[in-house]
Amino acid sequence: MEDSAVLDRDFYSRPAIEVARDCLGKILVHGKTAGRIVEVEAYLGVDDRAAHAWRGVTDRTRVIFGEPGHAYIYFIYGMYECLNFVCEPAGQAGCVLIRALEPIAGIATMRRRRPSAKRPEDLANGPGKLTLAMGITRKQNGADLTASALQVRRPPNEPAIEVLTTPRIGITHCADWPLRFVIAGNRFVSR
Repeated sequence: MEDSAVLDRDFYSRPAIEVARDCLGKILVHGKTAGRIVEVEAYLGVDDRAAHAWRGVTDRTRVIFGEPGHAYIYFIYGMYECLNFVCEPAGQAGCVLIRALEPIAGIATMRRRRPSAKRPEDLANGPGKLTLAMGITRKQNGADLTASALQVRRPPNEPAIEVLTTPRIGITHCADWPLRFVIAGNRFVSR
């Protein structure tokens, strides 16, 4: 990963939809584990009833309204933690849920953390699975993605990708909004 550049704050200080699409193909790094981002969803803040920020600033959502380029990590279903990247300028809410990764480093570690995953494709093909595989917890909530152990990098020879757009999944409100983006044909996306 040393030959790749950490994404700077300007990358995140843009509309959530743009950031979401541009996250595809980037490398999420945490410790000795890393994975290529292959599936994301955009959440648009106070105008999006599916977004945590919809009700405004609370203790839980404060990080979403803060400086872009930080991690927003929350607990769901009493068992999973989900990773989001805060985007939009400070004071505006918007984030990108990281839904799936293609593991590229630390795969043995990921397997130990996710022993029920039978195939490499199952290690990080969902938002809760990828945080388990990468060792990401709510302890990293608010972490600066530009200057911490949790970071996103641009691969050195970033290949062109085809982006497929679909409605978001696993939500009740605004579920028909086309804000889920995947690398077309990638076998590591969620099901």
